Order: sequence, then structure tokens, then C-alpha cells
Amino acid sequence: MQTVNQTQTMLRSLLALAFLAFFFGKLSAQNNFYDDYSFSRADSLRGQLRPERTCFDVTYYELNIGIDVSKQFIKGYVDIYFDVLESTQTIQLDLFENMTINEISWYDQPVTYTRVHNAVFVHFPDKMEKGFSSTLRVAYEGYPVKAPNAPWDGGFAWKQDAEGNPWVGVACEGDGASLWWPCKDHLSDEPDSMLINVAVPAGLVCISNGDLRKTNRLNDGYNVFSWFVSYPINTYNVTVNIGKYVHFSDTYIALDGDSLRCDYYVLPYNLEKAKKHFRQVHDVLRCYEHYFGKYPFWNDGYALVETPYLGMEHQSCIAYGNNYKRGYLGGMIPRDMNWDYIIVHETGHEYFGNAVSVKDHAEMWIHESFTTYMEALFVEYTMSYKDAIRYLESQRHFIRNLEPILGPLDVNFDRWRASDHYFKGAWILHTLRNAIADDTLFFGILRSFYDTYKFKTCTTRDFIDIVNKKTGKDWSLFFKQYLTYPGVPRLLYEVKEAGNDLVVKFKWEADVAGFDMPVLVGREGNYTRIEPVTTEVRAVRIPGLSKDDFEIADELFYIRRKRNSF
Repeated sequence: MQTVNQTQTMLRSLLALAFLAFFFGKLSAQNNFYDDYSFSRADSLRGQLRPERTCFDVTYYELNIGIDVSKQFIKGYVDIYFDVLESTQTIQLDLFENMTINEISWYDQPVTYTRVHNAVFVHFPDKMEKGFSSTLRVAYEGYPVKAPNAPWDGGFAWKQDAEGNPWVGVACEGDGASLWWPCKDHLSDEPDSMLINVAVPAGLVCISNGDLRKTNRLNDGYNVFSWFVSYPINTYNVTVNIGKYVHFSDTYIALDGDSLRCDYYVLPYNLEKAKKHFRQVHDVLRCYEHYFGKYPFWNDGYALVETPYLGMEHQSCIAYGNNYKRGYLGGMIPRDMNWDYIIVHETGHEYFGNAVSVKDHAEMWIHESFTTYMEALFVEYTMSYKDAIRYLESQRHFIRNLEPILGPLDVNFDRWRASDHYFKGAWILHTLRNAIADDTLFFGILRSFYDTYKFKTCTTRDFIDIVNKKTGKDWSLFFKQYLTYPGVPRLLYEVKEAGNDLVVKFKWEADVAGFDMPVLVGREGNYTRIEPVTTEVRAVRIPGLSKDDFEIADELFYIRRKRNSF
């Protein structure tokens, strides 16, 4: 077994190579921002695609558990259906080490296993050949992790509603689904579908992902709720919500006339408030249908479930805890805007995060940046483009530029020091939109990316490839600067009046040699497009402009600026 230091040294080498290959596929200058980060063996076991993981593909989970709410205890089993991709005698599953495995069985016979931190290495009596399909059962129990502050801390929230009734939810993005159920806990492997059977004390209701197939009453004072997910789902999206819920529904009609069932599960004393507040769901669905097509999980329906924490994008079962307020708990959006941040943001995640999912936590910007920009698109669709820019500018002060948007690959990394993969990432997309300077092309890129990777996993490289193909230009240096460095390109400029004209000299100062993004300068409403580079000073003459009227369009580009003398 390797020591922690040996693992860290090896991991750093792998990370360096991964970043190089990720963008260019050959050795060249790179940013080693994460070289000094310390990662444990548990981090690498969870984050790496080791042979014990790549050798098999999970196609279906059947989760069967009972939840003792009073004891905050789970007991049950999961059947894991999988295909063998490479011949193997050992596979890796994941389950937090505080949870007890009672037995792992294969064809009704127990098999041996080894636990290393949160990883579970299952050893089969015979080698399974490539192309073989099989099923494994893991029986387990335990007291799952409690979330100190869900959803930012992963785990269960064991709460009570205002009337003293049990009110339970779980959110585990970052920490992983394996904190409460055994699975192959890596974003790269999503099952094609899933059955979720949860037994809860009689008198309580359990809401989970997908479609409620049936409810069975047991003889021990429990009821079983059976939910079926008919689409691929990433494991952190699997959830349970338990409470004294009441239900109401309505129907959203798509542009093509199809009907979508919208279900809402709320606490009884909030029913009338919810019926009024949730009417805005239709506006949100219409907006996103305009840009990206119909709600992706059509057959499973759309649902909001009131939760004891702020929110989470659980697929077809969105956790809602914004207390029926505008914005983010009543704030964070301009005062003249009246929409619910959690509804807009988490519904956006049904497209990016749930339908389109990344293969590695390092690339979570594709989930969060795209969804945050969708908030601005909602404002643009319901109000105006200028209002969308105003909304983006209201978020700009949250950007801190402490670390790259991309995290380190192949480790379970969820230690972001800021929210730049939300707000800065949205500004990167806004910057790209204005650098491309063709909205038809830009939105065609977003739609093509979504359509290509819907119900699939993807990488940042996949998005860059689509941008390059659609525009006919290589944007690799743009993405390298904005995604792999904390800093922002700085426009160095000098302005001198020449009669009635203004001569502007300019140059980029950036971490990436050769960075060459176009930008707009001059007068708002009549900007001049310039093409700065890092390698030389260039100049442009703008007719009829004075120094006092000169502007740089940093409402359209996320850049720094500095007056300079060339």
C-alpha cells in the first residue's frame, strides 16, 4: 500500500499531465495552481477512475431501504445491475466507512470485499469476462452523516416542521451519494434508470425522484413508496424527502402542445401560499424551452418539494426551501425583479447538471456556470437584454478570482474557496457571447452542446470542441485563460486625441501567451471592435470621439483595464 505522501506525489504528477492533455494533448506551458494542494488517499480513491471502476458500467440500481426517522437510521439493500467492460475479478463500489455492510452477495452467495476508507473493493470468486452482465446485492445499515448546514454540507437534515412533525431531507452534492447508499459514486457513470423503494413510518410521506409507481402498507407500521426514474441520473441527484406533505399539481403545455405534469409537495400550512407562488414555474419552463427545448425529463414529470434546507437540483424532484420569497431568501436580485431564485436556478439545473452532466467534479462549472447564466437568460426572456446585463452586474461583486474555475482532476474535490464557478463562469459565457458577436451563432452553440450531451456525461473539452467547430476559430487560449488561471486578462490602453478623432493603442496583459480575444471600445451604442493580442501593441483611429467619451465595454466582457503609456 502506498503512503499518503507517495499518493500525493503521484497524484500531483497525474494532475499536471491531465491539465496538459486536457487542453492541448501535448507538453507545453501550464498552470500548476493545485501543485501545493494536499489530497488524501480517500480523495483519490473516490475521484480516480481506477481499473476497478472502468472495468464495469452500472446500468440500473434498485434501492430498497427503510428509514427509522426517530433513530435517524437507515437499513436495506441495493441491487446493482452492471455490464463488464473489461475482464475483472474485482470492482470498486463506494459507501462511507461509518455505514455498516451486512453482506455483499452475487447469485445469492456471499462474496468477499475489502474496505479502504470509503471505497469498497468487491472480490468475485471467478473472473468476469468482457461483455458479461450481472447483478450484485449490497445489504447495509447505519446512521448516515448529518449535514451541519445542508445543502452546503452533505448529509441528512433531520428537522421538524412548524407543527412539530418530522421533516427530513438529504443533499449530497460534492460529498457524494455514498454517504447514504452503496453505489459506484463517480459522475462518469450514470445508470440508465433506477427504482427507489423507501419505507417510512405510517403517517409520513416520502417523495423521491421520478414517478410514483405505487404505495404499499406494511404490517410493522411502515409504508413503502416506490419511485421509478426512467432516465439516466447522476448519483448525487438521488434523494428522499420525508414529511407530512400535501400535494397539488397543474399542467404545463409545451410549444408543441404536449402536456407536462407538474407536482408540488408542500407542508399543509403553506398550501395556499405555494399554489400562488409556484405559478411562476410555467414562465421558467417556457423560457428554458425557448432556448434549449422541452423540459428534459418529460416522462418523469416536474416536481418541487418543500425542504428544510434552501434547495438542490434533485432530478425531477427539486428541493425547494426559499420560503416563498422573491430572489434568494428575499434578496440578491435587483429590487424591480420579482422571481424566485431557487425555482429559476434549480430548474435550470434540470438542463445543465442533470440532463447534461460532467464526468469529473473538477469541471462543475458546466453545471453551475451554465445554470447561473440561464438566470440571466430568464431575465432577458421575460424583461430585456439590458435587464439581463444589469442582473449579471449585480452578481459581479461576488467574484473573487482566488482559484481557477477548473479544479484538480481525479480527486474528490469540493473545496472551492469562493463561488466563481457560478458567477465568474456565467460572466465567462457572457464574455464569449460578446466576443463571438453573433447571438444566433452563440445560442446555436449552447443548444448544440445541450442536444449533443443530453442524458450523457461530458467534459470541458467537449464544449470547447463545439465552440471551435461552430465558429471556425480556435478558442483554446480563451478557455485556458479564463478556466485554468485565477486572474483575468487586463486590457492595457492609451488614448490620444488627433483632431476630431481618437487614437487608441492597446494590448492584452494575460497569463496565457497569445491570448487574443476581441473587445469593444469607443462609445456605447456605437462601439468599435478591436483585436488586442499579448504580443504587440496595436492601434485604431476612432472618428469623432474625444477622451472624455471613450469607454470600454466591460458590461459585455469580464476583463480588467489599465491606462498605459506605450
